[in-house]
Amino acid sequence: MSVNDLRELSVQELENKIVDLKKELMDSRFALATSQIEDTSVFRKIKKEIAQANTVLTEKLSELNNEVTE
Repeated sequence: MSVNDLRELSVQELENKIVDLKKELMDSRFALATSQIEDTSVFRKIKKEIAQANTVLTEKLSELNNEVTE
């Protein structure tokens, strides 16, 4: 999912997406521990998506705070 796609999501959807990505990361770690996964680049990709989603979420929350204080 691209950053532009993330920006189109609502705050609640972003929070749900982050939770889903963290669960996917945990599942991938279990798969690695049980030798079911060989390509470890998956971890980097998931972590990058989590970071992007967190950044967009922070931007949206900041915008909401600015609107409320005005």
